[in-house]
Amino acid sequence: MTGLRLAAVDLGATSGRVMVAEVGPQRLDLREVRRFPNRAVEQGGGLWWDLGALYAGMVDGLERIAADGPLDGIGIDSWGVDYGLLGADGRLLGDPYSYRDPRTDGVGDKLVAEIGAAALYAVNGLQQLPFNTVYQLVAARGSPELAAARTMLLIPDLLGYLLTGVVGAERTNASTTGLYDVRSRGWATDLAARVGVPPHLLPPIRDPGSILGPVLAAASPALAGVPVVAVGSHDTASAVVGVPAGDEPFAYISSGTWSLVGLELDAPVLTDEARLADFTNETGVDGTIRFLRNVMGLWVLGECVRAWGTELGPLLAAAAQAAPLRTVVDITDPVLLPPGDMPGRVAMLAAEAGEPVPDDEVAMTRCILDSLALAYRRQVMTASRLAGRDVAVVHVVGGGAQNDLLCRLTADACGMPVLAGPAEAAALGNVLVQARALGADLPDLAAMRALVRRTHDVRRYLPELGLDWPAVEARVGTRAGGGTA
Repeated sequence: MTGLRLAAVDLGATSGRVMVAEVGPQRLDLREVRRFPNRAVEQGGGLWWDLGALYAGMVDGLERIAADGPLDGIGIDSWGVDYGLLGADGRLLGDPYSYRDPRTDGVGDKLVAEIGAAALYAVNGLQQLPFNTVYQLVAARGSPELAAARTMLLIPDLLGYLLTGVVGAERTNASTTGLYDVRSRGWATDLAARVGVPPHLLPPIRDPGSILGPVLAAASPALAGVPVVAVGSHDTASAVVGVPAGDEPFAYISSGTWSLVGLELDAPVLTDEARLADFTNETGVDGTIRFLRNVMGLWVLGECVRAWGTELGPLLAAAAQAAPLRTVVDITDPVLLPPGDMPGRVAMLAAEAGEPVPDDEVAMTRCILDSLALAYRRQVMTASRLAGRDVAVVHVVGGGAQNDLLCRLTADACGMPVLAGPAEAAALGNVLVQARALGADLPDLAAMRALVRRTHDVRRYLPELGLDWPAVEARVGTRAGGGTA
């Protein structure tokens, strides 16, 4: 095989992009063709995703690629947990809710009280996040949409269905729902029935690398016949494939709107200690386990910058010169989840914790980045201890890999080298899984990562700032960063 021309649709909770890749034995070139905004829309008292706009942006980008030459495959990845419902006629019953919608407030706590946290964790192995798909579906009980639904499709599966007409659930994303049995590697239908989620909503599970089918002419004449491949459709699953790891034992931070901090394992860790530390066991490509914890991520800084109406670059430059570790807050606090007055919420958390309240935009920017770095330190160390796995290097991929100050702080906080990049790891993982499915000689994750290392540069950061992170932990206890190290 001389090479493949592939399209990666990579959808985040704030923007979507369509990229074209050229993949060959010594080649892995990636170029952005189309980027479009993605923000939840407030309507009728709810918070929804504009699926029509997402679909239109995706198809437009794909058709631009096809207009420049033959296209060998398409793969779609996105954030997890959110879904659309199809009726008996196969039509979408309405736009998907955003996971930031407050309809799930208190639902998880009630369900945990009913079933038991240990019993739930023994089945799904998931971090208790208020917006897990199972809690969204429980919140929807009694609604006309759920009563009329015949199938639930997560966002990448839903977009793949609109292109191909093929129904299914890709495994890595299915594992984020809370309705997937991490041991048996199938739907937890008994759990679904117990919590009032009709098991018939759960479509057949498919593995990354499965070919859904060709794009239908009715969806796009310009794309008709191009195969759509099920990649690691949870964007973190694709991003972990794109981590340029070698032989050193590594932790990863997929840093973007959310930060996913963890390890790649061969089997889930379902101990009470892992449950109490709120670590999640999600499925990765090739049967791996993403043992990780969700940290709020650059969403907090992005919302602050949006509220201020300022440019990020000058803020980061000034924050690099600001007093370090002056104010640290719990960046995982649920109060930071919804959109709105983010600067006010960060200030409130600082005041409640007895920390100095940041008095300007630069101080608040430094507070957020210091708090993120402390959260990263806690989760890397906790993951290592819970899994009994040494860590020698931390790989930071995603948009956060381009944040020089955050990477320097992360190296210093973790006390080990940080390798930053590639920023486009999710799209790279997407096209690598496609390439293998379509015949490329990429037999395993090691071969895929070796190709990333050969074709993409990373920046190396050493722990050299000399900041006293243990003293900060002692000062703030377990409040800042979530969990214990």
